[in-house]
Amino acid sequence: MSMWLRRQNLRKKKNLKPRNLEPETWNLELGTPRTLAPMKTIDIHIQMQFCSLAELSEEDRRLVQTAIEATNNSYAPYSRFNVGAALRLADGTEVMGANQENAAFPSGLCAERSAIFAAQSQRPDQAIVALAIAAKNVNGLLKDPVTPCGACRQVILEMEDRYKQPVRILLYGTEGVYVINSVKDLMPLSFVDANMRA
Repeated sequence: MSMWLRRQNLRKKKNLKPRNLEPETWNLELGTPRTLAPMKTIDIHIQMQFCSLAELSEEDRRLVQTAIEATNNSYAPYSRFNVGAALRLADGTEVMGANQENAAFPSGLCAERSAIFAAQSQRPDQAIVALAIAAKNVNGLLKDPVTPCGACRQVILEMEDRYKQPVRILLYGTEGVYVINSVKDLMPLSFVDANMRA
């Protein structure tokens, strides 16, 4: 007897109705209808600004310039994609980072994480208040701002969670800068320590 026939016979014995995917669906074990709430659409909105480099404060312009300079410290012989990052700590200290590639690709590190880990190793008592990122390829600095990868977004989120304050993110492109007040705008459905305790 085929599996399909066995299932049909079982349904007949238990007087079960076939499963459907409507808001009212059947509980196959009890043979009773179960009402489900209709599916909802949830809108998630993010906030960011787009401005010229000249519109930033002097402090933010300097941080972006440091990120641009950091692209020269990148070691990217495989991708030829040079990323620089610069972050500002609560005490005003600036820390630079650049992507570091390796022939064994998982062994490399992004610019953002190299800057964050350097800062955390040297100044763990200081929160990160701002992070600037710039990138260039063989043709020069990118026209459009480059965004952090998923792993870097998660690490920035951990810094926000650790110090209980947002990290302002400045994403540089030659045609303008995205200004994002928290990494949560880049990761609206995020996972932090509190999620493990809920």
